[in-house]
Amino acid sequence: MNRFFGMLLVIAATLAGLVLLSAGFYLAAGWLGWGFNALTGWISGSPGVSRAAVYYGASVANVVTLLLVVLMISSSLLTVAERKWSALIQNRIGANRIKVFGSALGGIPFLAADALKMLTKERIETTGRTRVLYELAPMLAFAPVFALFAIIPVGQGIELNQIPGLAGAAAAGAVEQIALQVSRTDTGLLYLFAIASLQVYGTALAGWASNNKLALLGGVRASSQMISYEVSLGLSLVGTMIAYRTLRLEEMVVAQGTPVLGPVPALGLLLQPIGFLIFFASAFAETKRAPFDLPEGESEIVGYFVEYSGMKFGLLFLAEFAEIVVLAGVITAVFLGGWHPILFEGWLRQNLTPFWFAAVGAGAFIAKMIVMMWLQLTIRWLLPRFRFDQIQKLCWKLLLPAALVNVFVTGGALLLDPSGQLLAWIGILTIVVIAVLTAAVGRAPAPAAGHGAAHAAAGH
Repeated sequence: MNRFFGMLLVIAATLAGLVLLSAGFYLAAGWLGWGFNALTGWISGSPGVSRAAVYYGASVANVVTLLLVVLMISSSLLTVAERKWSALIQNRIGANRIKVFGSALGGIPFLAADALKMLTKERIETTGRTRVLYELAPMLAFAPVFALFAIIPVGQGIELNQIPGLAGAAAAGAVEQIALQVSRTDTGLLYLFAIASLQVYGTALAGWASNNKLALLGGVRASSQMISYEVSLGLSLVGTMIAYRTLRLEEMVVAQGTPVLGPVPALGLLLQPIGFLIFFASAFAETKRAPFDLPEGESEIVGYFVEYSGMKFGLLFLAEFAEIVVLAGVITAVFLGGWHPILFEGWLRQNLTPFWFAAVGAGAFIAKMIVMMWLQLTIRWLLPRFRFDQIQKLCWKLLLPAALVNVFVTGGALLLDPSGQLLAWIGILTIVVIAVLTAAVGRAPAPAAGHGAAHAAAGH
């Protein structure tokens, strides 16, 4: 019982910390935007409110807080979290050999140790490599992932004068709203598809430019896997484009807050459960992690970055964890309601100021992202890897046909009932069918007997 209450206390403290962190992000964006406005006014000699200056100032703050803090720090922490989580699953203690004043601090000191090792490790490079492409490949693998997070709407937009300390800064509507989103582009999901497709060049060039047959084999595997799953990944999101009638992620998030069946909001998970499953599986395959880790078959000494060392290897390694964060952000925005707290949202909206309601929403967004990141780590350590033919069959014979059917069903349902209620009922029916089928085919582990029972009783 004490452990249960302790867990509740930790969860509540984490949520409160996320809300305070989000409030700090809004303050940084608002104050830096207003500071840019003051600076440009002082330089030009024309005091007043400049819409462009406030926008660019807030964007610079969002680059620092969202890309460098949320994305990069989360990616770095995941390298330690994966070790700790895999250790828990395998009944080990995990990363605990580096201690500060006698405490392992949850393995956090390993972050500094890993960075120091990669910075000081001897750089070994193969002879006969294609030097320019060899040097370029790690950047091509990492930069697209970094750029994808720019369109994730972590927090809703609020007026500049609703931020504490800026009440008299500018009238509502005089400048762009301050939102926790680096770029609000009209292309939305098309930008996501375009930038995500560039990453395959990094993995393919890393394998080809290394002048190593095993690296080349890993690069070919990565290329074929990523190109295959891009098709089902793109089609899985077409249903959400049709359902919400927009490409922009921030507008999809707003649409998910409108009720569709009484008080039930029109969440992407409710309207597009099949699209969610296909997108999650396809995007998981794009990350090239187990059970889709054929491009890095360690037991076969195959890997597109087998000839990389030091920080070049570190960049390729960190790109995979950054993909986990980006995938969690996209799923949260498109399928899980984004910054909508969902629970008690009406009460929160009525009793909190716009600033604190936006901070609570951004905290809820990051909390949902953390849950999705935890789910990916769990799947990584629970499922055995597929064979390569199984990966291709899963894509072309199951996910792709299902995605096509989902597009036609979504279009037909909205044609018959533009309000979306029919689509919501189809979604509920689909979720029930999936739950029943999962329960029906679930297999309990066989009871241990004989020699195995003795081992089980002994705890090994």
